[in-house]
Amino acid sequence: MYTLSDTNKKSMNTILAHVYFVGIGGIGMSALAQMLRGQGKEVSGSDRDESPTTALLAEKWIQVWIGHDQCNIPADTELLIYSDAIPVDNAERARAREMKIPEMSYFEALGEISKDMRTIAVAGTHGKTTTTGMLASILKAAGENPTAIVGSIVRDFQSNFLPGRSDLFVVEACEYRDHLLKLSPEILVITNIEHDHTDYFPTLAAIQETFKKAVEKVPAHGAIVTNPHDPNIAPVLTHAAARIVDYTHEDVPPLQLIGEFNRLNARAAVAGARATFPAIAQGAIDRALGDFRGSWRRFEYKGETKNGAMVYDDYAHHPTAVRKTIEAAREKFPDKNIVVAFHPHLYSRTRDLMDDFARALATADEVVLAPIYAAREEPIPGITSDVLAEKVSALGTSAFALSSLHDVYSYLARPSRLAPRASLIITMGAGDIYKVAEQLVEE
Repeated sequence: MYTLSDTNKKSMNTILAHVYFVGIGGIGMSALAQMLRGQGKEVSGSDRDESPTTALLAEKWIQVWIGHDQCNIPADTELLIYSDAIPVDNAERARAREMKIPEMSYFEALGEISKDMRTIAVAGTHGKTTTTGMLASILKAAGENPTAIVGSIVRDFQSNFLPGRSDLFVVEACEYRDHLLKLSPEILVITNIEHDHTDYFPTLAAIQETFKKAVEKVPAHGAIVTNPHDPNIAPVLTHAAARIVDYTHEDVPPLQLIGEFNRLNARAAVAGARATFPAIAQGAIDRALGDFRGSWRRFEYKGETKNGAMVYDDYAHHPTAVRKTIEAAREKFPDKNIVVAFHPHLYSRTRDLMDDFARALATADEVVLAPIYAAREEPIPGITSDVLAEKVSALGTSAFALSSLHDVYSYLARPSRLAPRASLIITMGAGDIYKVAEQLVEE
């Protein structure tokens, strides 16, 4: 594989003129493509399917090919950046090697950018997307003009990318496969730590080890913004060189977003902003958070069905996120019958967290399960949505699995749905379940 040499990596920010993205529709990839396009580079790429992000790129005059084909790669391409979901034998990656085009993963590219900027990285099992969006919005309101990459389309700037200064970088950081360790943050925000990505981290201790290494990378003049009293976080802080900032003490204004978890996200964002700019004005904080409208697939209101049921969509795909989203919905709509249409994400996660998923889903009034979204995995024998449905039912909540997303839609759209105007439907999961929500309100 051809890669940029250590002496030439800096050319990504200076000399390179044409960059090609494989998997350009990914939420992080599409943001990075916009960032490089804003630097004046020629940017193009491909993805398997059309999506809201590929549509967003088209609006920014970035060429996107639907489908991977070796003929898509322009002859003058100087660097190929690929999503981690793209295998090494992908046709375009294979062609790039034939053309002797250097390759770099998305997170390697972020790491190179991070080295040259004052970086504020937001990590954690839950809440990092919302916290990153809030933090970028606060800094923007304060006139600090950050560049930001967020893991969703933020309503406040209608993108997953916020263009700004070349020396201030706010970025959502993922711990999966140690991607977080590619970054060089001056400020590291850790919202929380739980056992997740079980195909890579066999235990909570394994994921804590990655966060421990990330903490120890933060320089002495930087800061770790977190909850140091959380028993899952405290062990990763023991050898930190940077100061520890407890975000739980921050005051936040009333939010448009619902749920205690979003109030915690807001506190983390405020503490991150103050750690970066201690003199930041309270007025800018209150204005940014009070106006913050959230992002795509974070308890996003989609509309109503033709029968009058309210429809929301949420990205929750970990048991804690599922439970907290349902709790927030009950807080907001105490009189509604909550129906959750859940799309389990990954066989390994479903297997390893099966009982936790069952307990979380059982807090709804009714649960409909789509088939497991395999993503990068092969099926695991005996791990199915039917098994999960049985466990939810055993806890006293009506639950059943259906054979396709179309069947989930057909069930939820039935005219005979009981008391539809008293119902709140939440489509939930990291797969394609959001398309069911869109169909329901389009009808």
